[in-house]
Amino acid sequence: MNYARTAIMLAAMTGLFLAIGYLLAGEAGMLMALLVAGGMNFFAYWNSDKMVLSQYGAKEVDARTAPEFVGIVKRLAGRAGLPMPRVYIMENDQPNAFATGRSPENAAVAATTGLMRMLSREELEGVMAHELAHVMNRDTLTMTITATLAGAIGMLANFAMFFGGSRNNPLGIVGVIRVAILSPLAAMVVQMAISRGNEYVADRTGAEISGNPLALASALQKIEQVSLRIDNRVAEAHPETAHMFIINPLHANKRDSLFSTHPATSNRIAALQELAQSSGGRPSRTVRRRRFRKGPWG
Repeated sequence: MNYARTAIMLAAMTGLFLAIGYLLAGEAGMLMALLVAGGMNFFAYWNSDKMVLSQYGAKEVDARTAPEFVGIVKRLAGRAGLPMPRVYIMENDQPNAFATGRSPENAAVAATTGLMRMLSREELEGVMAHELAHVMNRDTLTMTITATLAGAIGMLANFAMFFGGSRNNPLGIVGVIRVAILSPLAAMVVQMAISRGNEYVADRTGAEISGNPLALASALQKIEQVSLRIDNRVAEAHPETAHMFIINPLHANKRDSLFSTHPATSNRIAALQELAQSSGGRPSRTVRRRRFRKGPWG
């Protein structure tokens, strides 16, 4: 997804802030909402990664505490020409992973203990290469800011529903109720539109980094099958963060529809199998030249 389209979608979410603020307190509420949206964007830029990692109880690890896992990330980052990200582990039985951070120089990748127990080394490499692809494509900032804004829009919509809006609003109480219901849905549509396009690109780029599209395809299949049977309670409590994971951690999503946080896993697997076939059945070893300098680990 190009930067212009993403910027338009983020602007649309900010516009929802203004609409809800207007319904709460007229023009003064709209101005207040604008200030809040600006403040939240600034805060999210600098702190959204820390917030998400903290929500999921992620613990930072290093070469001493998790040598094999950190070694995998280090080698893949070197192949991609990326700075070494911070590495985290989440104590969670559901297999899953995500990346976050405002830039490649400030990125972090996180995986659950369930993921590390379930996958083979090659499959784990495929998953972490996918997450590093999000870092490389600078999706991580967009995803974390989107999660922050979506959560805030839901909060403001509930606030509007509870207080009934301003007497000065032109839509009346019925309009307030409609906007309070539709605003979170609109935010979710924007959020999903950003996420779904990014996943296909990250799959392909991740396959290039790891050099093994079929390992990533196998990992996606395993993760989906197991994650549907295991709850991720933090994700259920914070559904606005679901789009950040490699596979949707929520159980409501079962098909490739408008409200899906991710494309259908079967479609992603088919695309990866096609990529592997186009390379003659051999793992791809081509990674495009990146604009990031390799660190001393690469």
